[in-house]
Amino acid sequence: MSLQLTARGLRLRVLGGLWAAVAATSLYAATYPAWKPDTFYAAGTLVTYNGRNYQARVDQVDHAATGWNPTVASLWLDLGPASGPTPAPTPTPAPIPGPTPTPTPTPSPTPSPTPTPTPTPSPSPSPSPSPTPAPTPAPGCSPAWSATAAYGGGALASVSGVNYKANWWTQGQNPATHNGPAGSGQPWTRVNDCGAPTPTPSPTPTPSPTPTPSPTPTPAPGSRMYVGYAGTWNTSIHDLTPANIPNYFTHVNLAFAKPNTTYTKGSYAFDQLVAGFEFAEGAATPNGQRVFTPQQAQDLRNNVAALKARGTQVWVSIGGWAYSQGSEWAGFNAPRVVDLALDLGASGIDVDWEAHGSTCNKAEAAAFSCNTDPQIVGIIGSLHNEIRARGASLGISVAGWSTGAYYVKGTPFEEGKVQWGSPFGGVMYTAVKTQASKLSHVNLMSYDGGEYYDPREGYESYRAIFPGPINVGLEIAPEGSGGAVLKIPANGAVYDADMLTGQNNIATPYYNVETLVNYVRNKGRSNDGFMIWQIWKQRVHQPAPAGAATENSAGQYVCRNLPLKGDCGQAIPALPKVQ
Repeated sequence: MSLQLTARGLRLRVLGGLWAAVAATSLYAATYPAWKPDTFYAAGTLVTYNGRNYQARVDQVDHAATGWNPTVASLWLDLGPASGPTPAPTPTPAPIPGPTPTPTPTPSPTPSPTPTPTPTPSPSPSPSPSPTPAPTPAPGCSPAWSATAAYGGGALASVSGVNYKANWWTQGQNPATHNGPAGSGQPWTRVNDCGAPTPTPSPTPTPSPTPTPSPTPTPAPGSRMYVGYAGTWNTSIHDLTPANIPNYFTHVNLAFAKPNTTYTKGSYAFDQLVAGFEFAEGAATPNGQRVFTPQQAQDLRNNVAALKARGTQVWVSIGGWAYSQGSEWAGFNAPRVVDLALDLGASGIDVDWEAHGSTCNKAEAAAFSCNTDPQIVGIIGSLHNEIRARGASLGISVAGWSTGAYYVKGTPFEEGKVQWGSPFGGVMYTAVKTQASKLSHVNLMSYDGGEYYDPREGYESYRAIFPGPINVGLEIAPEGSGGAVLKIPANGAVYDADMLTGQNNIATPYYNVETLVNYVRNKGRSNDGFMIWQIWKQRVHQPAPAGAATENSAGQYVCRNLPLKGDCGQAIPALPKVQ
């Protein structure tokens, strides 16, 4: 294929003895296969397109209908011209046997000065740029990574004597903790170790000027999450294109997969019967269970890859209410769940363990326990061990029950102080507290709690036991239970009033987007964010009541006022319900 490419790309007038030289140049032409549409390319694959070499950033199929090709920077890395320019000059020496050398001496006597100009080209040792690439390898470090800078795909940065390359657009994600091989879902790839001399200048930016802005952007865009659960029922795999999901979403959780899935690696059986997803393409119907075609499975994986390439992580959420009421969690299978996540190209696994039949002893913190503690602790532990054993770059999060960290005697959340008894009070306490180091973040289901439940108190109860990011949940009305209606304005309520008073306060005035955003921004930690249930809420259920917040009004308010990275004007389109 390289010879054909050379023939198409180069029209050379060959003179006698130069033919051998031209043949030699073809050896330097691209040896990679020509890119073809409608073909699966694994991350790392090398191809040639329009005279240039490219490397696939993610697993993908570039359909002719979509117009995707190697020029799409989020999917392909441009490696440069397909034919090496250096070899071309190599044949040029071939003419040396000709009379060319003779003319060379002729001018040389007369214009001795002419050779002097030859040193003028000496400055041409613009090889000064040549030294620039030189430091890029091992001896020198790329410019130090900055939490406030935005990096495009292919950009280089260093942290603590290690060079990293950005896989796509990223900001605020430290390469030292967010790196992995191609296809891992991580925004950075480790390049090499670099010498100590460059790290020394790296402290130069460290001087107070840079750190000073650093704290400011910490609460600014890029450092907080906005997680959207995407229910798969009454939807299509084609709805998960970047155009349908605003770019201020940092995470999309596909809901839900079965904890006891029988998924087999490489099968791409993403249907309801095997994986648990209820996309129309693989959902049960009155006429039987649909099964994904190879093309549909690839289309879903392509959409996941496109969202990730844009900067929106896609996670697999396992469990949920429907898959938590039978024996699904008793049959939890960590290896199969990890296989499913990796085959989808996901960035992590969200454990939505919704307990039933739990009882807790309501003791002091040191002795507090629930009868379901061993199950949820075991689920998180086995999942963590499986991911580590494989060396996979997958995170773990949990969906925290609203009152899941309540009811510990001697704390502000002791039963009776904050809310009247709840059958789910305290069920997440032991798991989150003891397994915190294994969790990336907590998505707090701060809704469905009735008129006495205050989401701010739910947040504080988890904050007391979990040091990582907590995303406060917002549910587009109507709620599944409790009857609260999420609104945008606070109607004059002060964001930090009437909390933890030891009374069963009516909390509905504080369940609105404005109050919760103000609370997290002013009273929370700099990396806390928000979660929404769910991206398609009105579409797959029913319209929100008059005056209630919608998916778009809530998301745009959080984006502008928290704030979030991205275009706060973007909106989720009104897509039809898919039967």
